[in-house]
Amino acid sequence: MELRQLQYFVAVVEEASFTRAAARLHLAQPGVSAQIRQLERELGQPLLVRSGRSVTLTEVGRAVLPYARAMLAAAQGVRQTVEEFTGLLRGRVAVGIISGAAARGFDVASVLADFHDAHPQTEISLVEDSSERMLDALRHGELDIAAVGLAEEAPPPGISFQVVIDKPLVAAVAPDDPLLADRERTSVPLAGLRDRPLISLPRGTGVRGVLERACAQAGFQPRIAFEASTPYVLARLAARGLGVAVVPELPDDIQAGIGLRTLTITHPRPRGRIALAWRTDDTRTPVARALLAQLRTAFPPSRPLPPL
Repeated sequence: MELRQLQYFVAVVEEASFTRAAARLHLAQPGVSAQIRQLERELGQPLLVRSGRSVTLTEVGRAVLPYARAMLAAAQGVRQTVEEFTGLLRGRVAVGIISGAAARGFDVASVLADFHDAHPQTEISLVEDSSERMLDALRHGELDIAAVGLAEEAPPPGISFQVVIDKPLVAAVAPDDPLLADRERTSVPLAGLRDRPLISLPRGTGVRGVLERACAQAGFQPRIAFEASTPYVLARLAARGLGVAVVPELPDDIQAGIGLRTLTITHPRPRGRIALAWRTDDTRTPVARALLAQLRTAFPPSRPLPPL
């Protein structure tokens, strides 16, 4: 009995087809069939029922399947352990990031490039999506690490995170906005935005979740007039007088460059937070663990400002 025979057997079961299993394994279908027949001869029992185009397990096959998977997992564990001790990292790691996160002070691309330079045998995939969908992808093992916006104070079950950016949300407006009638004004209570058209990130983002929860706490539902995927676009819309953009605190040069003014939002004082997130259980591969460690070092925990 060989590991590759068990690998072919498991692939056929999972694909329910010799043809699809061969394509997944990048092998010719006759070779896969021949190896599984050889395995069945060695065991003295058929493992699969071949009926036309469908493939199902025999009773013996159902009993053998968990042992085959366990043996393959054990072999992979041996390889990974040796690679960790020798410092050789190889394999694939999937990373997710929210739109606009790769801004000043959060240069994920450079960290990924440095990691790949140090470990050229690794394959890194990067996707951009909403925080809500990426947290779901983490839970289902489709992502290893994600930079997400946080809508809640505590992480969802099964997820750990490290907050790397923590900024107050501000109301960004054009210089002639009525909120600036008092030139000395530096803040606005959230209730003061009750009847104003708001410009916000889409649903499923951390900032949008924080905004909706804060508005509910203040006793009203936000009137969202425009949505965009990055805070900078929201700020530009506000600078043209299309509404009040609720965004994380912006650098002074960006505000000046587009002719924007910002007011701190109070009562409550919502915050925009970005965090590195990963599954709490230890199912990550050595390459994912190594990249997470490098990201956590590059972007240490953020210390929020004290509340007003």
